[in-house]
Amino acid sequence: MALAILARDWTRDRGGSVLALVVDHGLRPDSAKEAATTIDRLGDIGIPARLLALTTLDRGPALAERARIMRYQVLCDACREAGLDHLLLGHHAGDQVETVAMRVLRGSHTHGLAGMSAMRETHGIRLLRPLLGIAPASLRQYLTERGIGWVEDPSNRDLRALRPRLRRLLADHMSPEAIPALLDAIAAIGRLRAAEAAETAAELAARAEIRPEGYALLSPGRISEAALASLLQIIGGAAYPPALAQLSDIAAKPGPATLAGVRIMAAGRLGEGWLAVREESAIAGPIPAAPGAVWDNRFRLDVQRGSVDGATIGKLGDDAARFRSLSKLPSAVLRTLPAIRFGKVVASVPHLGYALREDDVQMTFMFAPAHSDPCFVPGA
Repeated sequence: MALAILARDWTRDRGGSVLALVVDHGLRPDSAKEAATTIDRLGDIGIPARLLALTTLDRGPALAERARIMRYQVLCDACREAGLDHLLLGHHAGDQVETVAMRVLRGSHTHGLAGMSAMRETHGIRLLRPLLGIAPASLRQYLTERGIGWVEDPSNRDLRALRPRLRRLLADHMSPEAIPALLDAIAAIGRLRAAEAAETAAELAARAEIRPEGYALLSPGRISEAALASLLQIIGGAAYPPALAQLSDIAAKPGPATLAGVRIMAAGRLGEGWLAVREESAIAGPIPAAPGAVWDNRFRLDVQRGSVDGATIGKLGDDAARFRSLSKLPSAVLRTLPAIRFGKVVASVPHLGYALREDDVQMTFMFAPAHSDPCFVPGA
């Protein structure tokens, strides 16, 4: 609630506007009522809001992680549908401290201890966390002084989950005066991570050519483990990079290998060095085609004209043999290209300029993997 008000005032002073997105996870009987109450309160203060209901989230293993992934997915989808590029998230200083504490328990090192990034880009949406340096008590006081109510999520008090248990432990054993110093330490580690990320980006810019077809050409010679991990994450479309310990041998002496859903092979006629291409057997299965759909966590469909209703997105696969005359790309790349099908019929392979009926639909696939670390911004 506080974030919505602050964002509204900031954008209004600059001629902009905001849309509040309220997610109902549907896991508690009162969750729909709480979401409706929040939307009503936002409406009372002139902030338009939209309800996003998670209808397919079931209880079971890894519920918190599944809920987080689904929540981000529906939020980003709603932003794209509304033509919005920026998504502001309400994570505050308490969330940052708890996140780092959880990562300490999991054995995280430098990158994990940097906490949440204040900015991240994913599939064309920029995620912003402007409240990471603000204590939750300050946000509650801000609302109280304005006579605005808010909903406290009861799950925050459910001690069966790790985060609420840590919250209770920190409240019992850490004085409020210690929080600023801890946030300063997290920010310092974040600045170190940002510097490392900048070095990795510079190395990849000098060594790797990332192609819109979803593969990369890597120049010969040793590469740092961090740069190789980042490259594998990009080409594999993974949420996180592989552990550096897995990469030491191949980074010191690049050669044929299959790592983290990526195949490394000689570049051959594409030039000197190495080709990094998505491992075909690891590629995601077909999904319904729709404007803005993201397939294999790497390619986003942009439909400029026409309709793709009833079509699917999937790898070109065995159909690649029919299209070899249209491209000089090796088979290992061709087979991984995204294709639009109606049933079993290949209707379009945008990267090859192929369309069964060019007059009907105009579309492109943007290679836009969700990469977590090209621009880490420390929380204040």
